[in-house]
Amino acid sequence: MNALRTGSLAISALLLAAPALADDKLRNVIESDERPAAEAERDQYRNPYETLTFFGIEPDMTVIEISPAGGWYTEILGPYLAEEGKLVAAHWNMEADELPSYYEPGMAKYKERISAERFGEVEIIAFDPPEMVNLGEPGSADMVLTFRNVHSYAGDDSFRDVAKAAFEVLKPGGVFGVVGHRAPEDAEHDPRTGYIKQSWVVGIVESSGFVLEEAGEVNANPDDTADHPNGVWTLPPSLNVPEGEDEEKYRQIGESDRFTLKFVKR
Repeated sequence: MNALRTGSLAISALLLAAPALADDKLRNVIESDERPAAEAERDQYRNPYETLTFFGIEPDMTVIEISPAGGWYTEILGPYLAEEGKLVAAHWNMEADELPSYYEPGMAKYKERISAERFGEVEIIAFDPPEMVNLGEPGSADMVLTFRNVHSYAGDDSFRDVAKAAFEVLKPGGVFGVVGHRAPEDAEHDPRTGYIKQSWVVGIVESSGFVLEEAGEVNANPDDTADHPNGVWTLPPSLNVPEGEDEEKYRQIGESDRFTLKFVKR
């Protein structure tokens, strides 16, 4: 075998091995002892490895996480991207005139979390649709992710602004990954329950320029009927169960049924 062919085969082997190595790195981060045990216990419902590989994440990407709240996914994304990539947290607007009572302590805990060396340099930007919708320089990100918070933007009809902002900041071929609590298609559109119709999300995002590449069922839960007395918050982990009802019934259902949607900027 000549040297040129030998070299070509070696390069091909390296290219084939790269995704596997990235997957191993992701699994190692997820299985790390440094993750809080209470958060790791929820992997059975939130399926972080399967979800992030479905979206096609790689360790050298620039990834924007919209509304990371306390940082459940940041705990995985930060260390995974720390060496080769970059994580941008599009978080609460701390300069707003009226702040919910949980913003300041919540942001303090989030900043304390990402101060650990394993997170590298996580950038925090303010994101508050419809007034503040800039996610960064146009074409600067490889992936934008939002987990379980579409209902927050659907209530004031600002999710279209979110989708447009994601489209603007992504490179051609970039991915907008959306996970949300799924309402039955024949249900009334009521974001106050926390549940959103998958078709509604697809319609909004596609009208913003994206193409739906794949709808995954990795976060599906057929036991969730999505008609609980206190909406999605009746289920774990909130377990906001009305007085007199059996909490165990909702615990047995598990966390919500969720759609997992991969949109691509063509």
